[in-house]
Amino acid sequence: MENQIFELQYAIDTFYFLICGALVMWMAAGFAMLESGLVRAKNTTEILTKNVALFAVACTMYMICGYHFMYDGGYFLSGVTTVAGMDDGAIAQVLADSAENGFDGDSVYSGASDFFFQVVFVATAMSIVSGAVAERMKLWAFLAFAVVMTGVIYPVEGGWTWGGKEVPLFGALNYSDYAGSGIVHMAGAAAALAGVILLGARKGKYGPNGEVNAIPGANLPLATLGMFILWMGWFGFNGGSTLKLGGVAVANEVANVFLNTNAAAAGGLIAALAVARIIFGKADLTMALNGALAGLVAITAEPADPSPLAATLIGAVGGIIVVFSILALDKLKIDDPVGAISVHGVVGFFGVMVVPITDGDASFLGQLGGAAVIFCWVFVTSLIVWAVLKAAMGIRVTEEEEFDGVDLAECGMEAYPEFTTK
Repeated sequence: MENQIFELQYAIDTFYFLICGALVMWMAAGFAMLESGLVRAKNTTEILTKNVALFAVACTMYMICGYHFMYDGGYFLSGVTTVAGMDDGAIAQVLADSAENGFDGDSVYSGASDFFFQVVFVATAMSIVSGAVAERMKLWAFLAFAVVMTGVIYPVEGGWTWGGKEVPLFGALNYSDYAGSGIVHMAGAAAALAGVILLGARKGKYGPNGEVNAIPGANLPLATLGMFILWMGWFGFNGGSTLKLGGVAVANEVANVFLNTNAAAAGGLIAALAVARIIFGKADLTMALNGALAGLVAITAEPADPSPLAATLIGAVGGIIVVFSILALDKLKIDDPVGAISVHGVVGFFGVMVVPITDGDASFLGQLGGAAVIFCWVFVTSLIVWAVLKAAMGIRVTEEEEFDGVDLAECGMEAYPEFTTK
């Protein structure tokens, strides 16, 4: 009987991990659609190429070394564990392996499912960088950075947090980040910020007297589709971070996570739309899209504990913050075509800092310290890598290539050959 219960729990938790991982993988499509909708038509093919390529790079680099840096190898390097026909000794060994690799002894699942779930998170962090450096970065420089980001930079800080590495500072801080507002989203934004600073703004974005010139995206229906795909994928992102499903208490927690994730997204969209109406006098679709994503990022650090109303309010504050952050970055002449640094970085930090309000085990000082360590590590290391790439191969296309569009310069083809305008 114990074996049968164990096998059932093992199967349920493994299947849940895989389904949530597939949902997070689907977020790659969301980023691709969102970003391709928010850039100009002449840059669409290149940004789609970046998104499909970075996912493949992330999966490969995390397999080669990233997972080891984060979890010291774990199940993946020792193969897939099967449960059918196990005797008591074999079951005990699986439980021992789980504990040895930093997993909860009650969380039993295939090591391969854990790797799959973790690797799609790595790709998500790298996808954040893609949109921020759009329309003027060299494709191969971006992919070279993706190798380092997904193979080393992200896994190292992930090891300090989720990986349970012996880092005295983090142990003292008691940093809490349920699904990664800081570990994934703020980290991706920090890497993006470092790249944008060295890259510079798009030509024509800022005038000589400090004026900000809007550069509209080519396909807002596509951007809207991307937002909805990300919204859907986020249920796997946050929901899968429970790391299991078996058991009444855990099932209830998963349900709360799904409910709060959805509530925060709705609150963020409504708040951003309302603020944009007050500021601009019109309903701004791009702000509404980023407001929903901001709500999702804000709740990601703690989606289990808040009430649905609290989750809605947390998302709404995130939606308000993102509007003012996008405007502030433009004032600072930090050109982010899709608002990724604001959505994932500024609101990611807010999400980390709001955790103690609903989680009594977390402290504001611990959250601040943890966020500072993550940001400093990712920003500084990314800045060094971007600088090396800039010196070695250049990271920005020429003015002529930027004017003609990076589709032709980097990919030799256009996404809309019959309709593209310069």
